[in-house]
Amino acid sequence: MTRLIGKTGNPGRWLTWCGFAFVLLAAPYVFNQGAALSILSQMGTLIVFALSFNMLLGQGGMLTLGHAVYSGLGAYVAIHALNLTAAGALSVPVTLIPLVGGLGGMGFGILFGYVTTKKSGTAFAMITLGMVELVFACALMFSDFFGGEGGITANRVIGEPVLGISYGPQIQVYYLLAFWLFVCTAAMYAFTRTPLGRILNAVRDNPERAEFIGYNPQRVRYLGLILSAFFAGISGGLAAINFEIVSAENVSAMRSAWVLLSTFIGGIGFFFGPMIGAIVGVFMTAVLSEYTKAWQLYLGALFVLMVMLAPGGIAGLVMMTMRLIRFRKLSAIAGPMAVLGAAALPALCSLSFIIEMLYQRTLESTHGSIMPLFGMQIDTAAPLPWFMAVAVCVLGWTAFLRARVTFRRRWNDIDAAIAVLEQRGEA
Repeated sequence: MTRLIGKTGNPGRWLTWCGFAFVLLAAPYVFNQGAALSILSQMGTLIVFALSFNMLLGQGGMLTLGHAVYSGLGAYVAIHALNLTAAGALSVPVTLIPLVGGLGGMGFGILFGYVTTKKSGTAFAMITLGMVELVFACALMFSDFFGGEGGITANRVIGEPVLGISYGPQIQVYYLLAFWLFVCTAAMYAFTRTPLGRILNAVRDNPERAEFIGYNPQRVRYLGLILSAFFAGISGGLAAINFEIVSAENVSAMRSAWVLLSTFIGGIGFFFGPMIGAIVGVFMTAVLSEYTKAWQLYLGALFVLMVMLAPGGIAGLVMMTMRLIRFRKLSAIAGPMAVLGAAALPALCSLSFIIEMLYQRTLESTHGSIMPLFGMQIDTAAPLPWFMAVAVCVLGWTAFLRARVTFRRRWNDIDAAIAVLEQRGEA
């Protein structure tokens, strides 16, 4: 068995993919209450979207501000194909509708990518921003294809059920999304191991040297964008099946900004980073928004904190922790890390309390000054809650700054010790 595993590949990698498949299969049985299944479906769709975005940003170094164009237009193509199939003009199974969306996204990638990839860097980002605004304006002008402000609706339950599968129940839709999520994730990971994926990394790091060895950087970026648009179109097709409606919001700059924030929060330097970011983004938009109207502020604050304090994103923090475990240094940093967290927690909680009281005094002022919180009634017009919140925030922040000095000193020592061990291992 050991010889077989050694010949067929990395056993850890096979275990990772098997674990990923198991999580997709078991998730509906763990999260089986309320709207959990709908949220899981959104997560699956947006994970594909975020991974396709990171094909450009993380692997190709192309910061695009209009990636929703390919996802949204792919969704429009998919929902039109769904309606034509229902009318009998086409014969495409619902299972393959996401593939139709992917081909639609690829087609628009071929069209728009030829223009946008003529430039790189900031110029590329600005062109993509103009492109998404152009498409969004067209979505409101050409109602025959885009449906105007109301969008295009469809019914995913068409034809006779096959093996009892009609895609009416949400659980059947979830497993369709899970299937395409697994296939797209495996395909995008495989792309990172291909010669095109490797040369795309080279163009990201040093386009002049890539051109010197015989590759056209513009052509490489163009091919990378086409493939990215294909997977973005698949995510749009999945969204069309899940929600049964596609509107101008699908091709808006806001949706492009959402995937940008989520991918950065998850970590653009790691393949699984966008997956974590998409899960966090959906949690904040679909779950946290039910409890607070300040969820957008929290999302923006989290993005700023990750960029400033952890540029590698959540995935970077995970890999740093794994590095400590591998070199058996986690126990040495656990104490200062616990003190740092204990100091940061009350500061963050009190700051959140202040934000909620500010929202109650401004946006929710028509409902009075009483704010319900954990079964209590807080009077935001009284000075005591404000004084206590500010005091706890100041004390927590002061303790955090002091603990940070000790943590940084210990971290630098441990990092230096690990660097020595790594050099010995290489030698």
